[in-house]
Amino acid sequence: MKWNQALKSYQDYLRIERGLSLNSINSYSLDIKKLMNWLEINNSKESPIKISSETLQQFIYTIAKEVNPRSQSRIISGLKGFFNYLIFEDLRTTNPLELIEAPKIGRKLPDTLAVEEIDFLISAIDLSSPQGERNRAILETLYGCGLRVSELTTLKISDLFFEEGFIKITGKGDKQRFVPIGDNTIRYINLYRKEVRVHQKIKAEANDTLFLNRRGNGLTRAMIFTIIKQLAEISGIRKTISPHTFRHSFATHLLENGADLRAIQQMLGHESITTTEIYTHIETSFLTETINKFHPRKDS
Repeated sequence: MKWNQALKSYQDYLRIERGLSLNSINSYSLDIKKLMNWLEINNSKESPIKISSETLQQFIYTIAKEVNPRSQSRIISGLKGFFNYLIFEDLRTTNPLELIEAPKIGRKLPDTLAVEEIDFLISAIDLSSPQGERNRAILETLYGCGLRVSELTTLKISDLFFEEGFIKITGKGDKQRFVPIGDNTIRYINLYRKEVRVHQKIKAEANDTLFLNRRGNGLTRAMIFTIIKQLAEISGIRKTISPHTFRHSFATHLLENGADLRAIQQMLGHESITTTEIYTHIETSFLTETINKFHPRKDS
């Protein structure tokens, strides 16, 4: 089996059997393509069925000079998954990366915005333009519902159940969940729909898509990043922020205000509570305040 054939087969498996999104499949594929490119540069003829641990150790040694430990760990993990798939298909009997350890890395947490900073970002939006109402609704939805950027860009009008107080989200692996939505977020979405979206000429394929660009088509992930980056510059916020920062802030603020961790897990759509614990990192000062307020021996 040649590398291109094995990669195509693996991509089909990720899409059909595991139900992964195109972005996830592309990410996994990139790791394999890095290895394929390295093999070509080094004139190696080893196939995915025959490639040895020694060759892969040399590849890992090479990329260790080019990428940080976190990226190196991701590449090793991605390749392990690929070779596990070949074992699953009875094309190999062992995983050549089985004894290769990924570098140890700490948990890297994104910056969290304070409530005041989120208010400041939203107040920096120019509401005199049609895109202003849309952008305000976007930020309110990101923060108000804790969505991933891909979940926001694919959100449909038919997914809005405002009377019941929920929206239906299609997350990773096409798994669906219902997320509560507050009155404030509902109000800004309705303003956008009635004042801006209703006046747009909408492409047929985007007729049910909630948030649209000026040409009446769905927004891209890159466009959401650009909107937030520009607002951060206008606001003078020096933190490194992205759409995911709003999701992290959503979870952190809920936890700080007493929300149950399991409830936050369900709203975020995490399979594992461990993942939720990473996203809901809270400051030491808040923990100290909690001990001082609630511990029975706080005054002793």
